[in-house]
Amino acid sequence: MSARARSLDPFRWPLAVQMLAGLALGLVVGLMWPGFGTALRPLGTAFVEAIKMIVIPVVFATVTLGIYRMGRELHTLGRIAVVCFGYFYLATVVSILIGLGLNALFHPGAGASLVATGKIPANLAVSVDWVSFFLDMIPSNILAAMAQQKVLPTLVFSILFGLALASLGETARPVVALLDAVMQAMFKITRWITSTAPIAVFAIVAWLFASQGLATVTALAKLVLVMYLGLIILVLVFWLILAAIGERPIAVTRAIMEPVILGFSTRSSEVTLPVHMEKLRAMGVPERIIGVVLPLGYAFNRDGSIMYFALAVTFLAEAYGVPLTGSALFTILMVTTIASKGSANVPSGGLVAVAMVLTAIGLPVEALAIIAGVDAFLDMGRTAVNVFGNTVAVKLVQRFAATTADDAATTPAAAPVSAAVASEAAEA
Repeated sequence: MSARARSLDPFRWPLAVQMLAGLALGLVVGLMWPGFGTALRPLGTAFVEAIKMIVIPVVFATVTLGIYRMGRELHTLGRIAVVCFGYFYLATVVSILIGLGLNALFHPGAGASLVATGKIPANLAVSVDWVSFFLDMIPSNILAAMAQQKVLPTLVFSILFGLALASLGETARPVVALLDAVMQAMFKITRWITSTAPIAVFAIVAWLFASQGLATVTALAKLVLVMYLGLIILVLVFWLILAAIGERPIAVTRAIMEPVILGFSTRSSEVTLPVHMEKLRAMGVPERIIGVVLPLGYAFNRDGSIMYFALAVTFLAEAYGVPLTGSALFTILMVTTIASKGSANVPSGGLVAVAMVLTAIGLPVEALAIIAGVDAFLDMGRTAVNVFGNTVAVKLVQRFAATTADDAATTPAAAPVSAAVASEAAEA
């Protein structure tokens, strides 16, 4: 087959392009042949059920392992890890709050008027009963909670289990190896499921437009615009942080523009990692800081993606007419914070992370297909901002933990830990 013929073969197109094609075809079919579009719904339902099938195993395996590794990193790297993870979680909360704030200001999902197919938990649609809310997070039977697809209790148990494993040292190795095998199996299943996403997007969008018209198109356009406004705000926050620690924001931005543009165009963190490291070396950052902080950042710090998770979930909540009460917003904040760390190394982890948050607040997972068609445009911006955010993390460590980094670089434990996380970041 010639190169031109291969380029015209839709089965050889990148998955994101196939999903965009599915969105376009679904729109045409839904508007032109609504009867046929409505009949396609079972194809989308099958994809939704497959996503639901993997959510709980992915939550348990990835969050437990993520917390375990973070606990081990804190033990091994000392102050440098405290600075890293302190910044990672602070940046995560700020990113989520920006996403929630932009949704509250612009309401991009308002007017889409989608019809919810899932049940909304009663405690999220009424006034906040904080006692019941927190008690619901403590599972009396973790297996029953998992069987009922309860994400919050599963997250709580996974965090505690991960911390316990981190405290056991070598005794925990067999359990960690088993969980790692479970996670690898979830990687494989996730790839299989997401490979069918173009068909699912086509079917669900055809059904959506057949039953609900063009209002969704306008809402999606607003989502893209609001998302990029949020990314600009996030970059301005990064500039303020750089200026506060004595760096020149414009100079830093120019120096790492190559990996930022590479991330934007390829939508891949794996591709940018070696280029990013080289640029930081050229900026005079010590090798020992780059080798520890940057791989950790690629695994655990994805500020652009995190803001997207919050904005996407609130967008879908408003599109389905779900009230964003205090408890719902708190749930989004907490679950997004944890899910963003737990899904960092999962292929198509953004899809799984959003599914986790949707499940936690009672929205139908099929809502994912509504934003999947424009996800490629959103992914370009958030990947570029992820790269820039990790540059800020490196600069912060250089400023506040350089002395400890010198000491850590001389210890045998530091190198293998960094290499392991670098390998995991390449998986993301």
